[in-house]
Amino acid sequence: MSDNHEKLYRAANLIRGSEIDKARVSAAVAEIIAAIGENPEREGLVRTPERVARMYEELLAGYREDPLEILNDAIFEVSYDEMVVVRDIEFYSLCEHHMLPFIGKAHVAYFPRGRVIGLSKIPRIVDLFARRLQVQERMTSQIAELLMELLNPHGVAVVLEAVHLCSVMRGVKKHDARMTTSAMHGAFRKNPASRQEFLDSISRGSGLMRL
Repeated sequence: MSDNHEKLYRAANLIRGSEIDKARVSAAVAEIIAAIGENPEREGLVRTPERVARMYEELLAGYREDPLEILNDAIFEVSYDEMVVVRDIEFYSLCEHHMLPFIGKAHVAYFPRGRVIGLSKIPRIVDLFARRLQVQERMTSQIAELLMELLNPHGVAVVLEAVHLCSVMRGVKKHDARMTTSAMHGAFRKNPASRQEFLDSISRGSGLMRL
């Protein structure tokens, strides 16, 4: 494996090796069902542990997705250096503190340095990091850092807006509370006008889906 590939895998924070242990997850879920006083053998619950294990395999697939397979050679040499913005990318992730979902939209921009990435690949990079146990702040930084590693652009900007069900369903129970996080690199950090252009672009008509 080349040094560039190794750096890319480190930037993606991959877990290499075996797939998720569905039998172990299933056994743990059965134990939780019993621990709360339910009967894991009753008709409605008897296959729940198996279903939950399959669900986690899908929801947490981002730990093992190879960024090179995601890209599939979709980086192109293009003589273009103006801002590229992909906005309103829906994502679903699991908060690592309570394992409840947080749901929102990602907005991503970059200034190319002679290379652009296929349009569909940016949402797939968002999903690469969303499908993990996450905190929104770290996910925002990870998306930006991987794009910097992939494209070596003049700058990258990422903004995430999300509703966290751990504060909607439990605790403070604030249904309308939204969290916004951002990561700015290169030209977006150094040039206030570029940063404002991006923020103005994503604010026009933007808004989170209502639950």
